[in-house]
Amino acid sequence: MDQILGQILREAVWERLDMLSELAERADTASLASAAQSELPRLAEGWRSILRAHEPDERGDCPTCSTRWHRSKAPCTVWQAAHEHLVAGGLAPEQTRRSPAPASGTGRHALHTATPHATGAGAH
Repeated sequence: MDQILGQILREAVWERLDMLSELAERADTASLASAAQSELPRLAEGWRSILRAHEPDERGDCPTCSTRWHRSKAPCTVWQAAHEHLVAGGLAPEQTRRSPAPASGTGRHALHTATPHATGAGAH
């Protein structure tokens, strides 16, 4: 059951990201301005929420990416991805922006499943 709910959640997120990308590519100036006003604060808060979960602990480890047997030093891959996409922007290699993962479901976004490096080794 958790797997089904997880797939539904991932599908909804990928669909939303696709809609935003399409809007950015095709919308007129007024629509873009309106979308930016409502979506940019939501996206920024989403990133903040994710990054708070990956703040290093007192030992300099990422508590979300670390496991009992393997400590993940900061900056973890989530912080690295945040820097690539939010700070470096166009300097980030194209293939790291949205690499399709192996198929694991059905529907339009079956190829877009979470990868361990993008989600903190699945520790969410």
